[in-house]
Amino acid sequence: MGALLCYTIAAAIMSLQTDPVWIVFWRVIAGIVVGAELVTIDAYVSEFVPARIRGRAFAFLQTIQYTSIPTIAFLSWQLVPIAPFGFDGWRWVVWIGCAGAILVWIVRLGLPESPRWLIQQGRGEEAAKIVARIEAKIKKITGEPLPPVPATVPPVKAVASDGTIGSWYARYRKRTIVLLVFNFFQLIGYYGFASWVPTLLAEKGVALTHSLMYSFIIAIASPLGPLVAMLFADRVERKWLIAGSAASMAVLGIIFAQQRDPVIVVAMGLLMTLAFSYRPYQAELFPTHMRARAIGMVYSASRVSAMLSGFLIAFFLRHLGVLGVFSLIAGSMLIVFITIGVFGPRVRGLSLEQISQ
Repeated sequence: MGALLCYTIAAAIMSLQTDPVWIVFWRVIAGIVVGAELVTIDAYVSEFVPARIRGRAFAFLQTIQYTSIPTIAFLSWQLVPIAPFGFDGWRWVVWIGCAGAILVWIVRLGLPESPRWLIQQGRGEEAAKIVARIEAKIKKITGEPLPPVPATVPPVKAVASDGTIGSWYARYRKRTIVLLVFNFFQLIGYYGFASWVPTLLAEKGVALTHSLMYSFIIAIASPLGPLVAMLFADRVERKWLIAGSAASMAVLGIIFAQQRDPVIVVAMGLLMTLAFSYRPYQAELFPTHMRARAIGMVYSASRVSAMLSGFLIAFFLRHLGVLGVFSLIAGSMLIVFITIGVFGPRVRGLSLEQISQ
């Protein structure tokens, strides 16, 4: 909630600036707090959802979140070229986002704290009250008593934090390295495509106005991928879903690079975005007392990659063309496939405590 509030304030201030330096400054502040919010959301949701439906829960969450991608693509397509009431179109896009953020902040006022986190902090009584309220609500909805906790599920225990970067404890070093490599290369593959669609289409001779329209059409698929994944998210081992998505993106990227027909280009773009997200997987791999810090650490590798990928893709586009760009994307996704497929641990059907042990 704090991150969302800070983001809204920073974005609103940014939208009122005219000096490019100050626009960039406030955009950086907004970007920092958005990163903090995404990390905390993943830790929060994973600690509330039972193992048997965790994949579906994250898929549903991301379906809702990713509706923002086609929404913003549509608003940008319609507003950026014009200036309603004398204000630049991009400012209106930011203001609409700020208004939505305020509504979300109000909704979040009713959310409970994570019982797992409370127990880790030695606040067991608060955790018990929250769990009791949740259980009472479930009993009222279902009209049936809750099933007993399986004996194989270890209890949540308080663990004192020593203030170090917890993800580098010897027990979790391998997982951390796997996710650092994964995050770095997956962003080159996925966002390298998503962010560069207008430019890549323009290189194929598609006019800018048409490329923005095609980008919007492709963006529509963003929430559809997680929605489809709800059908099988908890039936297939998570690591193989991620590895399979990476392999399909590598193949589809090469096919995309060789197409000229706009209809085929859009179709390939839609298929490229139908990739099930990795976020539930990395949230599951660390224990509660270090989960948010560990997710933040490995996720930061993708932010470094985001900074570098723009320059890297521009270089490949200038010297090797569109095919060179998609060769880079395919190579990155191949590394993702090997990293997760070979070294990623299994998590299907296990509680967070079982995975961490």
